[in-house]
Amino acid sequence: MKIRLRGGRLIDPAAGTDAIADLWIDGDRIAGVGRKPNGFGAPAREIDARERVVCPGFIEIGARLREPGAEHKASIASELVAAAAGGFTTVCCTPDTSPVIDTPAVVELINQRARGVRGARVRALGALTHGLGGEVLAEMHALKAIGCVGVTNAGRAIRDTNVLKNALAYASTLGLTVFLDAEDPWLGAQGVMHEGARSTRTGLPGIPGAAELIGLARDLVLVAETGARAHFRTLSCAGSVKYIRDARKAGLAVSADVGIAHLHLTDADVAAHDAACHVRPPLRDTRDRDALRRALARGHLDMLSAHHEPHDADAKAAPFAASAAGISGLDSFLPLMLELVEAGAIELGRAIAACALAPARLLGLESGTLAVGAVADVTVFDPRHDWTLDATTMRSRGHNSPYFGQRLRGRVTQTLVGGRLVHDLDG
Repeated sequence: MKIRLRGGRLIDPAAGTDAIADLWIDGDRIAGVGRKPNGFGAPAREIDARERVVCPGFIEIGARLREPGAEHKASIASELVAAAAGGFTTVCCTPDTSPVIDTPAVVELINQRARGVRGARVRALGALTHGLGGEVLAEMHALKAIGCVGVTNAGRAIRDTNVLKNALAYASTLGLTVFLDAEDPWLGAQGVMHEGARSTRTGLPGIPGAAELIGLARDLVLVAETGARAHFRTLSCAGSVKYIRDARKAGLAVSADVGIAHLHLTDADVAAHDAACHVRPPLRDTRDRDALRRALARGHLDMLSAHHEPHDADAKAAPFAASAAGISGLDSFLPLMLELVEAGAIELGRAIAACALAPARLLGLESGTLAVGAVADVTVFDPRHDWTLDATTMRSRGHNSPYFGQRLRGRVTQTLVGGRLVHDLDG
């Protein structure tokens, strides 16, 4: 289908573009920016993008879709629809499903369930170890062959350093990126919130920042030893930024992301024992939050993630320490990103680069840009649209959000995946 997006503010960090212009789509590719391409003909559809932003589609690099195995929380279909409504065109699902994504058969099952869904596309992250048990390496060669874009142990500790070293070495020979969660398994084992004055006052067991720093230091040593390409998921501490910067200066192929909640909330939000704020890694203090904001704005942290973890109501109904960790982050991602821009914490172009261009490059995708010839993965949003996040507007089946019931500003109006309109708020 030929589509014209008319008069939007086109922001393409890859090209350094920020201008009012038309975007022309022919089939699954971007055909032109600005003037109508020669021989384009009459578009089958026009989308009025005036007073809206048109940008590359967002990419979520580590969401828990819950299917297979936990369909009472969410499903592949429900979360891919929610992703599209949130402006995401590609979602990477983590392998901590039941069964675990450690065989090609499970990847094919996920792809089969995603077929026909009018939403974002899905790409699987395969398991780093068999069953995520941290003892035997997964069949990474087969996982890559079936289409996995990376491998991870999805937050499950690999206590045996030799196993992790061998896993990194194996992934390196295959050219697979290893997605790592930096946490010392002993320091963080019993904790549920950031260790500090507030954890002492609330009586909740804490997770010290040292747990992340020690885990990160160990992993970086092994990355240097093996030559692996590594991505560190959802860093939460100010000190972690220096570790990543130093690793890059030393020539290591490392990248890192931060979760959107960690740029807004702190351990102060846990003080009322609000289980909606129970997330891992935990929400840290204001100093950490502000340092992470600066690091993302300056490019020291590469990517911004929704860190999407939907839960059913019962999982969050327990007391804080017994509740399940995680925030359903797809629906609220855009307004929270725009709030950072409004506060002057980050420029809009840099924010879009962090959730579109940088993930596309990490995963080796043809998207992340509005360049002519690129895959037509496009997000259109109205930055001034006021709305309430509630049961009628939230597309994810997981309503476990600290922003549930709140007024938000900024909403996705259209999402195109491969030139196909999968979300249309105006329609």
